[in-house]
Amino acid sequence: MTDVNQLPPAGRRPRLVVVSGPPGSGKTTLAHALGRAVGWPVISRDEIKQGMAHADPAFRPAPGDELALRTLGTFFEVLTVLARAGVDTVAEAAFQDRLWRPGLEPLSELADLRFVHCVVDRDVAVARIGRRRREEPLRRVHSAPGDPDRAALGARHDDFQRVRLDAPALDVDTTGEYRPGLDAIAAFATGVSSIDLG
Repeated sequence: MTDVNQLPPAGRRPRLVVVSGPPGSGKTTLAHALGRAVGWPVISRDEIKQGMAHADPAFRPAPGDELALRTLGTFFEVLTVLARAGVDTVAEAAFQDRLWRPGLEPLSELADLRFVHCVVDRDVAVARIGRRRREEPLRRVHSAPGDPDRAALGARHDDFQRVRLDAPALDVDTTGEYRPGLDAIAAFATGVSSIDLG
């Protein structure tokens, strides 16, 4: 069993690629595509919450529900265990500065952080959120029942503030085909500099 207090194995520090962006920006899809491309595990905050919710038949989603707070702690505990074990990892969540920087700062002492910021037009993001509420029942644990308030979702998109940490960062337009492409994103994640990121 891994001792969570130990330091990473000797040699280079593990890489932790943080895939961030507002709701509907394509974070989960990109994180899993990147994880497959580089052969690393993907730790998703939303998928952890989904697992917790399905283990609790009485759970009902609501803004700021109790499960969201439990998920946050579990998410960072998992990332800490992996970093201390020397595992290169892709982490996916909204990662707004105010809520997420306190959890990421300790990880920056264990792993080399890199940020991949998903960027998309607000109308595209809002349409994606509405579509996945209709078509992806597992995602319903993240929001109260009923049709989404498009104006409120648009305002949340506009107010999104990315994490401000001193680490390499790459913006990816996720509107359609990734720009830059997946090969370039993987090169950024792994630290390979020979691939054009333009």
